[in-house]
Amino acid sequence: MPRRTPRTAPVRLRTPGRSPGFLKAASVCALIAGLLSPLSPAAATTPVAAAETTAANDHCGNQCSDILPPGQNGNATLAQILLNQAFGTQPEHAEDQLGPYANLAKGYSGLTNATILNFFNDASFGVPSDQVASTVSPAGRSDVTIVRDKKTGVPHITGTTRYGTEFGAGYAAAQDRLWLMDVFRHVGRGQLTSFAGGAPSNQGLEQQFWRNAPYTEADLQAQIDNAVASNGERGQLALADAKAYLDGINAYIDASDSGRYFPGEYVLTGHKDSVTNAGTIEHFKVTDLVALGSVIGALFGSGGGGEVNNALSLLAAQEKYGVTEGTRLWESFRERNDPEAVVTVHDKSFPYATKPADPQGEALPDAGSVSEEQLVHDRTGSASGAAASGATTTAARTAMTSAKRGMSNALVVGGEHTASGHPVAVFGPQTGYFAPQLLLLQEIQGPGISARGASFAGLSMYVELGRGQDYSWSATTSGQDIIDTYAVELCQDDYHYLYRGTCTAMEKIEQKNAWKPTTADSTPAGSYTMRVWRTKYGPVTHRATVGGKKVAYTTLRSSYMHEADSIIGFQMLNDPDYVKGPEDFQKAAQHINYTFNWFYADSEHTAYYNSGDNPVRASGVDAEFPVWAQPAYEWRGWNPVTNTATYTPPSEHPNSIDQDYYVSWNNKQAKDYTTAPWGDGSVHRGNLLENRVKKLVTAGGVTRASLVRAMADAALADLRAEDVLPDLLKVVNSSPVTDTTAAAAVSKLQTWLSAGGRRTETSAGSKKYADTDAIRILDAWWPLLVKAEFEPGLGSELYTAMTANLPVDESPSAGHGPTGSHAGSSFQYGWWSYVDKDIRAVLGESVQGPLDRKYCGGGSLSACRDLLISTLKTAAGRTAAQVYPGDDQCSAGDQWCADSIVQRTLGGIKHGRISWQNRPTYQQVVEFTSHR
Repeated sequence: MPRRTPRTAPVRLRTPGRSPGFLKAASVCALIAGLLSPLSPAAATTPVAAAETTAANDHCGNQCSDILPPGQNGNATLAQILLNQAFGTQPEHAEDQLGPYANLAKGYSGLTNATILNFFNDASFGVPSDQVASTVSPAGRSDVTIVRDKKTGVPHITGTTRYGTEFGAGYAAAQDRLWLMDVFRHVGRGQLTSFAGGAPSNQGLEQQFWRNAPYTEADLQAQIDNAVASNGERGQLALADAKAYLDGINAYIDASDSGRYFPGEYVLTGHKDSVTNAGTIEHFKVTDLVALGSVIGALFGSGGGGEVNNALSLLAAQEKYGVTEGTRLWESFRERNDPEAVVTVHDKSFPYATKPADPQGEALPDAGSVSEEQLVHDRTGSASGAAASGATTTAARTAMTSAKRGMSNALVVGGEHTASGHPVAVFGPQTGYFAPQLLLLQEIQGPGISARGASFAGLSMYVELGRGQDYSWSATTSGQDIIDTYAVELCQDDYHYLYRGTCTAMEKIEQKNAWKPTTADSTPAGSYTMRVWRTKYGPVTHRATVGGKKVAYTTLRSSYMHEADSIIGFQMLNDPDYVKGPEDFQKAAQHINYTFNWFYADSEHTAYYNSGDNPVRASGVDAEFPVWAQPAYEWRGWNPVTNTATYTPPSEHPNSIDQDYYVSWNNKQAKDYTTAPWGDGSVHRGNLLENRVKKLVTAGGVTRASLVRAMADAALADLRAEDVLPDLLKVVNSSPVTDTTAAAAVSKLQTWLSAGGRRTETSAGSKKYADTDAIRILDAWWPLLVKAEFEPGLGSELYTAMTANLPVDESPSAGHGPTGSHAGSSFQYGWWSYVDKDIRAVLGESVQGPLDRKYCGGGSLSACRDLLISTLKTAAGRTAAQVYPGDDQCSAGDQWCADSIVQRTLGGIKHGRISWQNRPTYQQVVEFTSHR
C-alpha cells in the first residue's frame, strides 16, 4: 500500500454541434423547444391511484433516517441536460438531498432528536398517503408497484411475486441510473472510451480497472455459473432474481426509447439521434452484472497487494543502513501491529498475516531491475505518444481513489449506554461524491425480501446497506490482505513461465478500443490496445530479476474470478426469514468475499463481523513481500482452475456481539490482525471517533442526536491539529519564541486549537473559514516539517521510497494526496503517526511501538525545535495562492473552495460545491424500538 487506484474524473461527453457550455441562451432555448415535444412518456407504466404503501412489520418506530446526496434522480433527458448546463436548472429530485447533507456542518451543534429530519430523510417503511407522488405498475405488470414519495422521489417497490418484485427493482434502477449503469458495465469490460469517448479521464478509468480484472466474456459467464452451482437453492434463486431484475432494466430501456425520454447522454455520445431517434441502447445481460461487480469490488472490497513497492522500500532501507538495521527501520515504519493503534474490537486478538519468525520463499527483486508491465499498446491518432500516455497515467492514478480510500464510517453504541435502552447506530459508506451518485436509495418489499437502503447502481436487486424490518446493517472498507504477489520464473522467452516445473505459455488477453473526436472535449480520434498477460498466479504486473533470474511478478486475489459470489450474502441480509438476530447477521456476512467491516444493530443487540476470503498462507510466507511461485509457497488448498483455496474460518475473523460500543473509520480491526494499508499507528482518523464515542459512553444516556453530533464534530476536525499539533507546539514552546513571524504563527495555531481545531465556516454559507490563517499555516507547514524531520535521517532515496508506500498528507485540499482534491474523505493516510511517535520520543515521553530512532533534529530537542521553527516561518510566509494554487474548480487562494466537495460529473448534470465534511456519502441514523 498504497495502491493508487484512480478516482473517478468526469466522464467526458460528445455533444451535437457545439459544446453546451458555448451555446447561446437563445439557441439553447430553441433547441430545447424542439426536443420537448417527443418527450411525453410512453405507455410503459400503468398509473395506479395514489395509496399509502403498507409499512411491512416496521419496528423502527419512526426512528430510522438516512441521506444520500445529491439526489435520487440520476437520469436526465437531453433537454434537461442542456437547461442545466446553460442555466443551472436541476431536474426534479436531482439534488434535493445535497442541501440537507451540507447543512449538517453548521447545524449539528444544536441538533436534537426532533430535528434529525432537517438533515436526514425519514427511512421508515412505506409512504404516507399524503406523501405519495406517483404509483405505477411497470410495463403494465399486476404483480408489482413502484411508489415514489414527494420529498425525495425514492422508489418503494412492492411485489406480490418474487419475479415481479425484482422486475420492479430493475425498472426503478434504470429510471434513476441507466446512464451510470451503462458507463460502469463498460468500465468493467475495459470499453469506456469506445462507449463515451477518448478523454484521458475515460482512458484512465478503463485502464485501471481492466488491468485488475481482465475478464473475457467467458470468464464473466463462468463466474455466474460457479456462484450458482456452489450455492444450491440460494444460488438458483439469485440467478432467477438477477434475470428478473435485468428484465425490468430492459423493459425501461425499451419504454424510454420508444417514448424518447432516455438519458440525454446517449445523444451526447452519439448513440442516439435527437431528431430521428436512430440508434440503440443495448439491453443489459447477466454478465454485465459481473462486470459491474468487478468495478465495485476493486473500489471497496479488495485489500492487499503492494508487495513490490514494499520490497523496493525495504531494499532502499537495507541499502542505506545494512540488512539488520535497515529491516528494523522498515518494520518500525510499517507498523504492522502497532500497540497504540485504535481498534474496532476491544481486548481480543485475531492473528492474521502476522510477521513470520523465519520468512520462507521471499523473491525480492535485484536492485534496479523492476519495471511496470506495459498495458497500452498500438496507440494511434494524434493523441499518441508520451504526452497522451502521461495524461492517461495521471488519470488512472487519480480517477477513483476517493471512493477506494474512504469507505467509512461507523458509530454503534449498545443499549446499556443509551437513554432509551435500545442500541443506537450512525453509520454508512463513503463512496465518493459523484453526479449521479454511485449508490441509489430504494425500498423493496416482496416474497422473501423486506429492506430499505442503498445499493450500487446496476446491482440493486437487493439492498446492500440499509435496514430490514427490525435490524439495520452497514459497512466500512476493512483492507485486510487477500492479495499476494508471486514471482514466476520465466522460461523460453518473456511470455512463458515455470508452472510447477513445466514451461507454460502465458495467456494473452486484449481489449481494443477506438474513439471518435468530440466537440465537448479536445481529444482527437485515436485507438489503442490494452494487453494483459495472465498466468495461473494471476495477471502480470511487473518484470524484474531475482538473483539474476528473469521473473514476472503477478497479482493473485482471492476474489479474482469470484466477483459474483457475494450476492448470496446480500440476499440473506434482505431476507426477514433469515436474519432474526446478530448471529444470523454474522452468518450472512460470512458469505461476502470482499474485505469489509460489517456492523449491525437491532432493538436489543449490536454486532460486528469482518468479511472476506482470507487465504491460509503457507507456513513462513510473509504476506508483505513477493514470494516464489512454487507449490511450497502457494495458498494452502489452492486450486488454480477455480482460484479457490483454504480460507481462515469465521471464528478467526475479527467479530463481536454486544460490545459496549464500536467505531470504525477504516482503522485496524483488532489486535494482531494485520491489514494491508500502511498507517495503522498511534494517530489515525479512527481516533477522532474513538475519543468522542468513548466519552459519550462513559457519560451514558446516548441518543441518536448525540451520536450524530459526535460524528459531525469528527467530520470537521483536522486530525493533524487535534492529535499532533499540540506536541509540535510543546517542542516549539520549550523555549521562548523570539522570532516575531514564528511567534505570530504559534499564537494563531494555539487560538485555533483552543477553538477545537476544526475547519468550519464563520457562518453557514459564508464560504470562509473562521480560522483562515491558522488553517493556511498548518496546510503549508505539514509537508515542510515532515520532509525536514525525516529526510535527513532517511536520505532522499529512502524517503522517496517510503512516501510511495504512504503519502505524507491527505488534507481536504491535498491534490497531491491519494484522494486528489474536492473528494471529501480526508486524513485516512498520512505521516501523522510517524510525526507523533517521533516528536513524543524527542520530548522524552513514553512511546509504545516507537520508530527505529529519533529523527527530528537527530533526537536533540533544541535542534528539533530549530527545525520546526524554521519550517513554520517558511509556512507562515506562504500566501494563500501558493498553498491553494487553484484548479478547474477554484481560483488560486480560495481556501474554502480548495477544500470544498465537488460532485464529480459522470453524466451531463452538474451540481454546486458544498463545504467540506469528512463523513459517509450514504448515512443511516437508526434506533429500533421493538423486535419480532
